[in-house]
Amino acid sequence: MNDKQSLIQELKNTHKKAVDLVSTLSDDELSIPYHPGVNPPLWEVGHVAFFFEVFILKGLDQATSLDPSMDDIWDSFNIDHKDRWKSGMIPSKEKTLHYVDDIYQRILSRIKSNELSQDDLYLYKYAIFHQNMHVESLIWARQTMSYKKMEFVQAKVKDIPLDSDDKMPLGDAKIPAGSYWIGMPAKSDHFATDDFAFDNEKSGFNMELDSFQISKTLVSNQEFLAFVEEGGYEKEAHWSWAGKKWLRTERDDGIPPEKQLNLPKHPLYWKQEKGEWLERHFNEWKPLIADYPVTHVSFFEVEAFCNWAGRRLPTEYEWEAAALGNIKDQSRRKFPWGNHMDANKVDMNGIHLAHTPVTAYPEGDSIFGCRQMLGTVWEWTSSQYLPYPEFTVDMYVFMSTLQFGYHKTTKGGSCATSSVLIRGSYRQAYLPDRTDVFVGFRTCAL
Repeated sequence: MNDKQSLIQELKNTHKKAVDLVSTLSDDELSIPYHPGVNPPLWEVGHVAFFFEVFILKGLDQATSLDPSMDDIWDSFNIDHKDRWKSGMIPSKEKTLHYVDDIYQRILSRIKSNELSQDDLYLYKYAIFHQNMHVESLIWARQTMSYKKMEFVQAKVKDIPLDSDDKMPLGDAKIPAGSYWIGMPAKSDHFATDDFAFDNEKSGFNMELDSFQISKTLVSNQEFLAFVEEGGYEKEAHWSWAGKKWLRTERDDGIPPEKQLNLPKHPLYWKQEKGEWLERHFNEWKPLIADYPVTHVSFFEVEAFCNWAGRRLPTEYEWEAAALGNIKDQSRRKFPWGNHMDANKVDMNGIHLAHTPVTAYPEGDSIFGCRQMLGTVWEWTSSQYLPYPEFTVDMYVFMSTLQFGYHKTTKGGSCATSSVLIRGSYRQAYLPDRTDVFVGFRTCAL
């Protein structure tokens, strides 16, 4: 995305994904009931178009609002989350998509007709990446609401077997002690190209780490099922104080129309029927596959599993060291395998959606042999989401600041994340009770 041609292509790809995720839903499906983990789909696409309008058309060209009556509606800081569901608040599907397409055409025309300065490139990429974030949230909204999985058309996607003959765990990787580079550089001459990053990844710094051992693979359904069947949710000794409170809190499984409230007894989208464990994958209940990664588990569940298993979560710094191996004063990698994204080495872009074995994608291994550290699931770490040293706010003032202190850091992206967006330094913040996103974990030896 560092030249006009690739920038335009990614703008087109992302716009199509976002619009398709909405336009393929019926009117009834668009009228989803309130859920704290999702937004009304029409609001999502209107909001991302508004982002382009505010930061590029208004910010660079001093353009007037395309439709001033919509400005407060699409601004996430002027309309409370619950208010987005109020009847008559969001324009019709036709009006919303007309607004979205109009903004898209204006941005496309602007890229084609103007010189591509570094400052403009940075803003274009930022807005496109922001739209990709909402593509991911639209995908997990379908999972939350038990809607049909979106089938994206992708070229040259590697065919991954849905089951694995290799049932053997890969064990732990031994990560040597040393000084590891964490994050991305600030004030780089390549801030719009190779060193593009969000404010929460900057300023990069060196971190001294002791040696540690980390699992080469994500925790699988089989491993987590052992915790469940040994009474892991009933034995409070495994749970922290906050975890015990979470255990006693009914949760919304998100399935319309009944939206059942249940106390946690197992991962969110699991159930046992006639002695068989099943997992809901979008609108289908399927047999639980042992070697697929466990998904949709909260930080509290993960913490309890670790206490039960005699393991621990990595810190975000340990995770990044294991994923990238960026030793001080050596050339740095952005991805486990090098400096160029290869979407065939990851489960991303909404294709397989975490329905692949934890042993899949060996070609995406880090130098230490850690597998699927990008894609598949966001990985919980033990780290509180806090600013890095010398942090300064970026173009979008609220990109990170509202989450600092209250959230946990997750790393690596998920199966619903766009591969154009991710890198090993990327940080995402989720409250510890979140289960609706595609989130899982790997563990470290004590």
